[in-house]
Amino acid sequence: MRTAYNVETVRTAERELMARLPDGALMQRAAAGLAVACADLLGRVYGSRVVLLVGSGDNGGDALYAGARLARRGAGVTAVLLAPERAHAGGLAALRRAGGRTVTPAAAEELVARADLVVDGIVGIGGKGGLRPDAVPLAAAAERSRAAVVAVDLPSGVDADTGEVGGAAIRADLTVTFGTHKPGLLVDPGREYAGSVRLVDIGLSLPGEPALRALQHVDVARLLPMPGAESDKYRRGVVGIAAGSARYPGAAVLAVSGALRGGAGAVRYVGPAADAVIARFPETLVSDRGPRKAGRVQAWVVGPGAGDDAATVAEVLAADGPVLIDADGLRLADADAVRARTAPTLMTPHAGEAAALLGVAREEVERARLGSVRELAGRY
Repeated sequence: MRTAYNVETVRTAERELMARLPDGALMQRAAAGLAVACADLLGRVYGSRVVLLVGSGDNGGDALYAGARLARRGAGVTAVLLAPERAHAGGLAALRRAGGRTVTPAAAEELVARADLVVDGIVGIGGKGGLRPDAVPLAAAAERSRAAVVAVDLPSGVDADTGEVGGAAIRADLTVTFGTHKPGLLVDPGREYAGSVRLVDIGLSLPGEPALRALQHVDVARLLPMPGAESDKYRRGVVGIAAGSARYPGAAVLAVSGALRGGAGAVRYVGPAADAVIARFPETLVSDRGPRKAGRVQAWVVGPGAGDDAATVAEVLAADGPVLIDADGLRLADADAVRARTAPTLMTPHAGEAAALLGVAREEVERARLGSVRELAGRY
């Protein structure tokens, strides 16, 4: 399980920790973890060419101190200072003492093109919107190059709290994040820009509930019950599938397949695509009496390929057990009936379906996925 906390909570935890530590100790912890991650990615540090993209915030300081550590191990380290007058003074001095050098953005694109590793320390977790114009060519050069790109805490140009990308942004191969994951690392499009994510423990104590939880493969595996000697089909669970139509029989076949592969003890199918389902999965229990009279069902899936069969969707929503609503079912489901349900109810819209439910353009949902899903959850 990956948990993520928003920027305000992280900032509060950082301030509380810094009050108990010697000056600069927290940044040194972050820089040490960043340097180790960079060294692991490089494999051979000595003789490697490292370019730091350095902004004016603490991320720039983290990058400079990490660059100093790499320089002491024999890497050729060059820092591109996007705001020279506001670069972190201590980090800059440490880099220069270690043999690193600095350049302005005007001289940087060729360096980035020839680098083995590019470290993005342009903008911190408080940044909003896309990259500033002077940083855009550097981001483009990094993406064109063969260099591995490492983002400090969060790719510059990605919103830490939402994962939104409001313009040009760094595309990282690896993001080294500190203390906790940020929501923007776990939600698209930010997740895509982050690449792999490595969490460095810097000693933060984070209070309260996280802003977001993201299941990993191991978490999902733990949720799936292991059949035992006494596990008959009813103990393992019977899934009802109300899906498919004369036009879309394949939707029914896919839904039944998913239930069987997911470990259901038995699958009951209700709908007009029974012949196609039985031909592919003869073990399926088929009913032509509608969901209410289909027999024992402990959870329902309704909607894939259902066409305009609103009556079947309504019958399923009236059932007592858990219900998953997908595809056409999202369009056909009565919102009041969904809200009135007390059993677990899961809606699984893709971006286009979510946009239709919200009455907005698909692009708006794709830009702000976390906000869109929270708004949908609030409505239903």
